[in-house]
Amino acid sequence: MRRTARDSEEVARTLNRRTLLLGGAMSAMVAVLGVRMRYLQVDQADEFRLLAEENRINIRLIPPERGLIQDRNGKLIAANEQNYRVVITREAAGDVDLVLRRLAGIIPMTPEELERTIEEVKALRAFVPVTVAERLSWEDFSKVALNAPALPGVVPEVGLSRLYPLDQDFAHVVGYVGPVSEKDLEALETPDPLLKIPKFQIGKIGVEKWMEDTLRGRAGTKRIEVNSAGRVMRELERQEGDPGTDIRLTIDAGVQNFAQARLGEESAAAVVMDVRNGDILCAASSPSFDPNLFVRGISHTDYNLLMEDDHRPLANKTVSGAYPPGSTFKMVTALAALEAGVITADTRVSCPGYIEFGGRRFHCWKRAGHGTVSLERSLSESCDVYYYDIAQRVGIDKIAEMGRKLGLGQRFDIPMSAVTEGIMPDKQWKMERHKQDWRIGDTINASIGQGYVLTSPIQLAVMTARIASGRAVVPRLVRMVNDQALPEPEAAPLGLTPEHLAAVQRGMNEVVNGERGTAKSSRVVDPTLVMAGKTGTSQVRNISAAEREAGVISNDDLPWNRRDHALFVGYAPYDAPRYAISVVVEHGGGGSTAAAPIARDILLRALSDGLPSLDAYPSSQRGRIETMLNELPLRDPITGETPVRTRA
Repeated sequence: MRRTARDSEEVARTLNRRTLLLGGAMSAMVAVLGVRMRYLQVDQADEFRLLAEENRINIRLIPPERGLIQDRNGKLIAANEQNYRVVITREAAGDVDLVLRRLAGIIPMTPEELERTIEEVKALRAFVPVTVAERLSWEDFSKVALNAPALPGVVPEVGLSRLYPLDQDFAHVVGYVGPVSEKDLEALETPDPLLKIPKFQIGKIGVEKWMEDTLRGRAGTKRIEVNSAGRVMRELERQEGDPGTDIRLTIDAGVQNFAQARLGEESAAAVVMDVRNGDILCAASSPSFDPNLFVRGISHTDYNLLMEDDHRPLANKTVSGAYPPGSTFKMVTALAALEAGVITADTRVSCPGYIEFGGRRFHCWKRAGHGTVSLERSLSESCDVYYYDIAQRVGIDKIAEMGRKLGLGQRFDIPMSAVTEGIMPDKQWKMERHKQDWRIGDTINASIGQGYVLTSPIQLAVMTARIASGRAVVPRLVRMVNDQALPEPEAAPLGLTPEHLAAVQRGMNEVVNGERGTAKSSRVVDPTLVMAGKTGTSQVRNISAAEREAGVISNDDLPWNRRDHALFVGYAPYDAPRYAISVVVEHGGGGSTAAAPIARDILLRALSDGLPSLDAYPSSQRGRIETMLNELPLRDPITGETPVRTRA
């Protein structure tokens, strides 16, 4: 079919339009490409020239600043200090052995450190930076920076490291940080990427460990450009992370330092607790250690010295030490008997110096006996036979129930390591633990805090605070988080009969202030600060019948580790209780001579703005007390410096 002239003209017009449209689109595309090419080749020429020279972009984590830890008044007890360090990345270093040996000629590195670093670098993925050395002097740090062209993959950095300015005073409470271990990683389901940075440090014990997530913060990131030699050319982008949250504890640094100094190098512990809200003002464990050694990398020599010390400086005795409470437990037995109605405050028991049961003789500490004693006198003079008698009437289950009500036999939820539950035994416990029936002899032993009963100093402080206040106060160690005060939990009443509590409190008052009280030499004469308390002495060895017949060997004549533990619990002021205290001196001998004087001094320090006033002490003791206080190695309140403490 032949086209007409009109059809031919229409086809031509259509083709012309399509050609114009297509040509226009192609022209626009060419224009866009031209603009883009100009941008890449002219405007971005310098950047792409560097990239073309085999530069690489790395993304690195920025460790956050760890949160600070302060005492109740804002004094720093865990801080951060500037740390000059050197890191190396294997993929940028090339010949790691050569580079590290060059570096060893610039900064101090032992052959062992060099070999260990080489092994660590080769064991990790090529792009992971490894810390070679830290805490360098400014001179050594500068040398590394100046020699950077000859040290591919080596980067000098300025970071932060943990510092404990009050060192030994808070070693057991705050703990310390250390490098992340495989064990640490295995304990976490989804580890923070920060933890996989070699030598990144996290809390190992104490508050540092148990509040790690709060203190660590969130990592930032930075994009850096490195050349083919591994040298950092520039930082392209930085996104800051979030610093860790600051924490303020309930502990008073001044009271803590005084307690550590007063305990000296005894193997001992002291806990001071506010009876109104459970705040722990002091948790001193002696002897202590310098946590900064662990942060910086403790030597084998120093670590072995700590491990081999028979006074166990690494143990936090305030919460992990489990001791027979001795006669400090007698208030538990007394309250159990009073609440069960088997005795009254006026009940009297005859003490000839012993009782006999099942063919066995259970002795009172006073060989000649105390005669006829009341409840108050039994506490004041610590008569054992009184408690042997009433314990048989009330039974172990009621005693154990009262012990748990007063805080014994339970693990408190506080951020410290190795918090023990202790043992508050009853019939069911013995059957489950030893597959044996409970015996009356077990009850007699338990009545005076011996046998199976084990308690920690913090539990004894809680017990005393509850007796003083009549409320179920719970220990608290953290006061503020990120400047926000934590609510003070309101302690519920114990539900004990007020008259029964008052009777026990009067007996504790007589212990310290009565004419025949076992702790009368440690009384406080200031009427506004009068102390009530209870001494305790717990045996760590069995006394045979032959030895008792011949005369019990004095603690002074025994090896240190076979002497009795000395204990004291107390509170003050007696009329308006504010603070409760417990002191345990391992193998210290008698509670009245070894533990009570220490407790009095620490309690007076807690009640004072500074050193205890000499007016609080009996006049006959003031000269000796003044000399003792002046010789204590206390920290300067401004500089924080303290003399070096050593054990003779």
